[in-house]
Amino acid sequence: MQPATLDAAILEKLISAAVAAPSMHNTQPWRYRLNPETVTLEVRAALDRALRYADPMGRALTVSAGAAVFNLRVAVAHFGWDPVVQLLPYRSQPDLLATVRLTVASRDGAGRHGDPHPDLYDVIWRRHSSRSPFSGRRLPPRVLCELTEAARAHGATLWPADPEETARLLRLTAEAERRAAGDPRRLAESRDWIRDTGPYGIPTAALGPRDATGRVPMRDFRGPLPDARQGGDPPAAEFESHPTIAVLATDQDRRTDWLRAGQALEHVLLLATSHAVRASLLHQALEWSDLRWALNDEHRAPGHVQMLIRLGYGPVGPATPRGGATEALDRGH
Repeated sequence: MQPATLDAAILEKLISAAVAAPSMHNTQPWRYRLNPETVTLEVRAALDRALRYADPMGRALTVSAGAAVFNLRVAVAHFGWDPVVQLLPYRSQPDLLATVRLTVASRDGAGRHGDPHPDLYDVIWRRHSSRSPFSGRRLPPRVLCELTEAARAHGATLWPADPEETARLLRLTAEAERRAAGDPRRLAESRDWIRDTGPYGIPTAALGPRDATGRVPMRDFRGPLPDARQGGDPPAAEFESHPTIAVLATDQDRRTDWLRAGQALEHVLLLATSHAVRASLLHQALEWSDLRWALNDEHRAPGHVQMLIRLGYGPVGPATPRGGATEALDRGH
C-alpha cells in the first residue's frame, strides 16, 4: 500500500485512533503535536488530567500513553507508512513520552520497525472495556497463545493465572478496593470522574454492576455509601465462577517499561476484541505500593506486574466517550 498524503483528514484519523486507547478513569491524559518538517507525531503527557492520589508516580498515565502509541502505530501502518517509534527521546522534556515518525514502508509491506500485523485499525473503534459478567466459556488455547505472543512482541510477558493464583490476585484486588473505600481523597477523585456529559470520565451507564457473590471485585467508583447525585449503590449481578485473569508484566520497572507495557496491553486488547473476547482491567492492587509488591511475588512469577486483565465472553457493554482529535492536537511548538 502506497502511503497516503498526510493531509488534515488523515492526521485527524491518526489522532482519533490514538485517543481511542484506554486510560484509567478515562482521563485520556495525553496531547499530540505534529512536527511537519520530520513528519513526526509527539505523544505528550497531559498532566492536568493526571490522577494525583490513585496514580502519584504517573505509572498508569504512562501505560495509557503506551497504549495510545500502539494505536498510532496501527493507524500509521494502515495508511501505508512505516512507524518509527522512540520512547522518552529527550531527558530535557519529561512530558514528551514518545515520538512516532512516519517513514516510507518497505516494499513487501511487512514494515521495518515491527508494524503490528494483521491490520487491527478497524478493531480500534470496537475495543472498549466491558464491566459486565462474562459467561463460563473458556478461551481457546490458540487465542491465549496469540495474546501471549502479542505481549512478547513488545518485550512484555503475559500469562493466564491458574486457579490458585487467580484467587490470590482477586484477594489483593479486593483488599485494594477495601482501602480505596476508606480513603476520602481517592474516593473523591474517582467520583469526580463519573461524568454523564463531556468527553472524559466514565458515564454512569458504563460503570457496570458489582458481583453479588463477591468473587470478582470490580472497581466501585462511588464508594460504599449511597450518593443521590450518583444514583446510590450500583446494581448487583452474578459474575463468572471461574474468571480468567491474565497477568501482564515486564522484566524491569522503568518509564520505558511502562510505555512498552502500554503497547503490549493495547495489542492484547485489540487482538482479544478481534476474537470477540471481552476484557476489563483490574488495576486496583497496582495503586498501593505494598499490594503491588505482593503481586510481584517472585516465588510465583518473575518480573513487575503492570496490569491484570480479566478476559471472557459476554456483552459488549456501553462505550466511554472520547475527546476530539482537534482538542487533543496541540498545534503549538
